[in-house]
Amino acid sequence: MRKLALELMKTAIEAADPYRAVKSSLKLDDGWLEVSGRKFPVRGRIYLLAFGKAACRMSRAAFDVLGGKIAEAVVATKHGYASGCPRNGRVRIIEAGHPLPDENSLQAGKLGLELAEKVGKDDILLVLISGGGSAILELPEVGITLDELIKTNDLLLRSGAKIHEINTVRKHISRVKGGKLAKHVEGTLISLIISDVVGDNLEAIASGPTVRDPTTFQDAHKILLHYGLWNKLPHSIREHIALGLEGKREETLKRDLLNVHNFIIGSVEKSCMAVKTKAEELGFNAHILTTVMEGEAREVGVFLGCMIQEIYHWERPFRKPTVLVMGGETTVSVGDAEGLGGPSQELALSAARKISGLKGTVLIAFDTDGTDGPTDAAGGLVDGTTLEKLENLGIDIDEVLRNHNAYHALEKVGALLKTGPTGTNVNSMVIAIIRGG
Repeated sequence: MRKLALELMKTAIEAADPYRAVKSSLKLDDGWLEVSGRKFPVRGRIYLLAFGKAACRMSRAAFDVLGGKIAEAVVATKHGYASGCPRNGRVRIIEAGHPLPDENSLQAGKLGLELAEKVGKDDILLVLISGGGSAILELPEVGITLDELIKTNDLLLRSGAKIHEINTVRKHISRVKGGKLAKHVEGTLISLIISDVVGDNLEAIASGPTVRDPTTFQDAHKILLHYGLWNKLPHSIREHIALGLEGKREETLKRDLLNVHNFIIGSVEKSCMAVKTKAEELGFNAHILTTVMEGEAREVGVFLGCMIQEIYHWERPFRKPTVLVMGGETTVSVGDAEGLGGPSQELALSAARKISGLKGTVLIAFDTDGTDGPTDAAGGLVDGTTLEKLENLGIDIDEVLRNHNAYHALEKVGALLKTGPTGTNVNSMVIAIIRGG
């Protein structure tokens, strides 16, 4: 059963392959660049800016299609994810911080902005965007330091705020997010985007550097007040947002630009469909419960565990053998806890309480990029024996969840899932297999 769960996870990741997604979306033919069925004339130079966890495989595909037409490229990805990047004299590769930005993130933002400003009216800027881009490519507003930016990001990530709320704040303290990058492009801007946010909202993916933004300084302020963060922020951040509320700081882009074209070429929905199809081929009744999963990770784990019990004992609402598939983004309200873990690990550990004793039942929760939270694990793989194993080691699962220390608990019972960098990122997923004893 564990082997089957890993096989289905592999299916999900392969369905989100960024190389295939880009290569199937681009075509160069007789002076025209065709993008997902739309044609753009190639009159001048083509510049390439790629950023996010899938930047290397996406940019390699672009080079394989466009070859010598690319005059210059900047590729920014997470530390340790640069394997597979195209390497030649026209490419500048930067490995930067995630989930928190670092000096290299600011360097990537500066180079990205400089590249955008080079694009003349007859040129094309091809932008390849994937998950993690908010931290990997960054350039704070004037007067905001890197340390202040890191502190603000850390507060947001620990607060339990949803990703679109976090990105609303990020956009209003950045010079490249919220469509601000697009403002600097005179020529044609084409973005190919692999979505890692619930609902595939363009303005939320990597904080929307190439799309108009419906959020305002007022929205950012309300979010910070709601999560009790306003008075904890560095002075420079509060001052910038306060001036924005008074109309004294630049707002994010509020209108569609005629020279900007955005295309979503990958999402968690495609991965969920691939898992469903594979499970059905293997003889299971497969069901996608949702592709917009949200909520506190441990609570989602409880709900899913209860649903597994219902199917296991009474075959409601689905008959066994069953595979359940979910995609989306759960959160963890860490607060001041110092434990180690991530949303997928916490979800799996929480579900382990509810599926204890159920034979022929496994649940795998993972982040498709191979990195769950600030850890080297992708998630957790639990079954009907996981809780008993923890108790035999004297581990109190409720205490572990309170301290948000799922990593070490799962590691001790062989339930920690490590894949290494996968080269893609389309949200998190959960796959439950209920076959019965």
